[in-house]
This record gives sequence, structure tokens and C-alpha cells, in this order.
Amino acid sequence: MEFLIIAKDGTDCDALSRRLTVREKHIALSDEAIQRGEQVVGAAILNEQGQMAGSAMIVDFPDREALQKWLDHEPYVTGNVWQDIQVFPCKIGPSFQNIKRSS
Repeated sequence: MEFLIIAKDGTDCDALSRRLTVREKHIALSDEAIQRGEQVVGAAILNEQGQMAGSAMIVDFPDREALQKWLDHEPYVTGNVWQDIQVFPCKIGPSFQNIKRSS
């Protein structure tokens, strides 16, 4: 089951610092999820100054519970980076179905 995650960082003065502190762990977890076929794509959301201020991802998990278990260990969650997380069930469009994904 595919999900779209829109996660916004906090807006306090330490938000970017918190993100940068755990960014390498976040990237490592994403790399592992890509290899398992769980993460399809990810992107940083930028603010008006061009700084990272959130994330957008499409992930593929058996169900919402499995996704939540993954989120519970996501460094941007445990590091208090993401302050507003929205999750939407989605379906990748037919034009994108043939893009090679790691598995």
C-alpha cells in the first residue's frame, strides 16, 4: 500500500539545527528503506529562503501499522524535527509504475 507523507519541520529558531543534527541518520534509514522497496521517493521541502523546512515522501508498506512502526524509528521523528506529519494513502500513477525500484 502506497502512502504520501508530507512532514513539516518546526518553525522555531533551532529547527534547522535539529534537522542537520540527525540528517545523516535520516539518509541512512532512507537508503535502507529504498533497498527494501519501502521508500519510493523523497524530497526536502524548502522555505522561501531555500532552506530545508520539511519533507515529502512516497513509501510502500503493507499497511498503515507497518508505516507507523517505520515512522516511530525515523530520525526526523525521534529527533523532534518533523512537527506536523500528514499521511495520505495514494496510488502511484500508471506512467510511473515501470520506473525501476530496488527490492
